[in-house]
Amino acid sequence: MTLQLTPLHPLFAAEVHGLDLRITPNPDTCNAIHRAMDRYAVLLFRDQRIDDDQQMDFGAALGPLEETLGIVDAHKHRLKHRQMADISNLDTDGHLLADDDRRRMFNLGNRLWHSDSSFKLVPALYSMLHARLVPPENGDTEFADMRLAWEALPNRTRETLQPLVAEHSLLFSRAQLGFGDYTEAERAQFAPVPQRLVRWHPGSQRHSLYLSAHIGRIQGWPNPEALALIRDLTESATQRPSVYAHRWQQFDLVIWDNRTTMHRGRPFEDKTHPRDMRRVTLTDHAPTLEQAQAAG
Repeated sequence: MTLQLTPLHPLFAAEVHGLDLRITPNPDTCNAIHRAMDRYAVLLFRDQRIDDDQQMDFGAALGPLEETLGIVDAHKHRLKHRQMADISNLDTDGHLLADDDRRRMFNLGNRLWHSDSSFKLVPALYSMLHARLVPPENGDTEFADMRLAWEALPNRTRETLQPLVAEHSLLFSRAQLGFGDYTEAERAQFAPVPQRLVRWHPGSQRHSLYLSAHIGRIQGWPNPEALALIRDLTESATQRPSVYAHRWQQFDLVIWDNRTTMHRGRPFEDKTHPRDMRRVTLTDHAPTLEQAQAAG
């Protein structure tokens, strides 16, 4: 099958036309989606009036789903499926979260540039976020292609970065915003994990930086030097010409490849306007340290 695609950005990201995701795609269609993801890294499906079960079925058709969520107050999860992440500002009764609710404070970390589930030993493959209810303005999601970021680096810098291993944790990303209110069980759950700083993306046959706000250390490096490097790389990788900003419409579904992109949510009036977004996440096949690395 050949998908109908319209580029959304000169360098990456595209809109897919003609698919109704209320019907779980067949293997040929799933293969076409995978090929498009290899090329574009971010795909938009407009006006998808799907429910939670249909979104879960779509995700499972593309690959294995993550079993756990990186959240606080997991006992307050409001959605039907425990594997579906609640990217909203709503409590279990559908009311706006209180200003000081720790879930709201924790979720502010989504405004930092990151890759989903890089804090898990086996990180995420794809994320698919569906807009059930959007605020009247703002609240965009921005994406940056980390293959382009790698290819823009000088050869000497690439040689330095190629062997490095970083440690990722939700504790590191939330600490940047001053959040440290965890239970002991959450601290254990969010213990740092190692990830390659440079990855090989087999679908596109390109290298990619694996950056995220979840990085808090580089193994073998002094911490100030490591964090200065990560900040410099992030600033370089997220220059405006390399960023696609998605302005949400109700019932949009966006899929992105966490191996080759970073993303961040932008602010909106979350104290006055509800925003109901639901994410299904596919897991990768192995820890990054066990994945194949091409030479060069």
